[in-house]
Amino acid sequence: MKPRSSNQRSHALTLVEVLLIVLLLAVLAAIILPGLAAAKRRSGIFCQNQIKQIGLAFQIWQADHDGKFPMEVLVASGGVMELAAVGNAVAIFQVVSNELGTPKILIYEKDRNKNFATNFNSGFSAKNISYFVGLDANKNLPQTFFSGDDNFAIGGVPVKSGLLELSTNSPITWTAERHKYQTKFYGNIGLVDALFVKSATDGELRNLLKQTGLATNRLAIP
Repeated sequence: MKPRSSNQRSHALTLVEVLLIVLLLAVLAAIILPGLAAAKRRSGIFCQNQIKQIGLAFQIWQADHDGKFPMEVLVASGGVMELAAVGNAVAIFQVVSNELGTPKILIYEKDRNKNFATNFNSGFSAKNISYFVGLDANKNLPQTFFSGDDNFAIGGVPVKSGLLELSTNSPITWTAERHKYQTKFYGNIGLVDALFVKSATDGELRNLLKQTGLATNRLAIP
């Protein structure tokens, strides 16, 4: 009895087919990987836009007050100098509330420790703010900070709400709770110079501090 023969043949991939598959995978990687990288940084772009809007509000307020930020103007003259001096970020944002328009600008959308406020009056507090205010912002010092992400750590310890004074050699870093790209944590700093907002790693943050021209930089942490 003859064994049955099969018409099916095993089909190995040809070199051309292998090359086509490799090329297809390379094309897919080129399309997908940049998109993934962009998604990781999208939260940083969101914060940059928020900080720019904060800076614009300060700039509008400044134009109506002899070129001074609210932190430079006495309370009696419509500013918040005395309150800012103790790190009261809430009072600073309240005084520019007309220019901000909505308190939603002050929240990073994924900040798990904060929540959106509906107005600048009833119940508005540090819990509704994700960004610091630079108390030494000055139009004559373009590299000073006007605002930025508030998730700092000093020597590995997260900073507390209130006045934060930083020398040029402070061991300041970002905490892990907000922005990360690849293996590095980063944050966003708004400079007075043309409302420029810069994404900065830990090392870049410390360099920015040195470039402000100040021996001590004061920040109001919400």
